[in-house]
Amino acid sequence: MNTFEDRTINHTQVTRAQNLEMNPSLKTLIQSADLEFLMEAHNGLSAKIVAETGFKGIWASGLTMSSSLGLRDCNEASWSEVLQQVEYMRDSVEIPILLDGDSGFGDFNNVRRLVEKLEKRGVDGICIEDKVFPKRNSFMKTPQQLADVEEFSGKLKAAKDTQKRADFCVVARLEGFIAGASQNEVLTRAHLYQEAGADALLVHSKLNDAQQILGFAEQWQGNAPLIIVPTTYCGVATDDFRHAGISVAIWANHTLRASIAAMQAACLTVFEEQSVAAIESSITSIDEIMRIQNCDELYDAEKKYLPNSN
Repeated sequence: MNTFEDRTINHTQVTRAQNLEMNPSLKTLIQSADLEFLMEAHNGLSAKIVAETGFKGIWASGLTMSSSLGLRDCNEASWSEVLQQVEYMRDSVEIPILLDGDSGFGDFNNVRRLVEKLEKRGVDGICIEDKVFPKRNSFMKTPQQLADVEEFSGKLKAAKDTQKRADFCVVARLEGFIAGASQNEVLTRAHLYQEAGADALLVHSKLNDAQQILGFAEQWQGNAPLIIVPTTYCGVATDDFRHAGISVAIWANHTLRASIAAMQAACLTVFEEQSVAAIESSITSIDEIMRIQNCDELYDAEKKYLPNSN
C-alpha cells in the first residue's frame, strides 16, 4: 500500500454544473439509508481538495476555521469572519456545506440573521450546539455549560421559521455527554429538539470508545436522523456505526491537522538545512496550485476579453 505521502488524487476534470448534478443535497445525505460522510474544510482551498477527493459534502468546522485565523475556538472569530470563510468555500465547490454554527453566536435573533445570511450564500445547513454563548470547544480543559433547553429549542424554531429553502437543514448538536449529563437527560433534550423542528441530531462524545454514542443510538426512538463526530473514538469500526443506524459521520478536523503536520515538518527542515532543496520533491508543485486555482479558465477568458491576447 502506498504511504500517505505517496498518495495522490486522480484529478478528473469535472465542470461545476456536472458536480451539482452528480452530488445529492445535504438533506438527502442526512436522510440516506446508508452511512454518509462529511469531510472538514476551513477555506476555499481545502474545500476544493475535499470535493476533488470525492466527498459528497463538507463540514465547515468552527475549530478549524478559527485555527486557520490564528484564533481559539471559543467565539473569538466573529460570525462575519466565519461567513467570509464559508463564502469562499461556496464559491469554490458545488457539494453541500454544513456550517458548524457553534451556539448560534447569540440568541434566537442572531440565529435568524445567520440563517438568512447562509441561505443567501448558498450554504446548505447549520449545526447549532446546546451550550451557552460564548461557547468553548468541546475538547478544551474547561467546564462546559449547557444552554437552557427551552431557550435552545427557541433557537431551533427560529432557524426553521426563518429558512426559505425547503432543503436547508438545521441540525441540533447535543453536548450533554461533553458536559457530563446522563444519557436520560441527553435523550430528553433530543426529543425536545426534534419537536422544535431539528432536521437531524448530532450527538457528541469525547470518550475514546463509542459507548455513549452507541448507547444513545440504541435508545433513540425519534424520527430525526443521527450524526456523529468520531474524533476521539476514531478506532471504532465504521460498520459499527452503520449497524447502529447512524446517518452521517463527520471527519471534523483532519484536513487542518494534516496541513499543520506538513507545514511544521517543512518549516523545520528548511530551518535546519537553510535551504528548500531538501523538501522540493515532496511538496506540491506550483503547477498543481495553479490547477487547483483553475488558472486555465482565466487564460481562456483573457483570450476572449483582452485585446491582442491571441
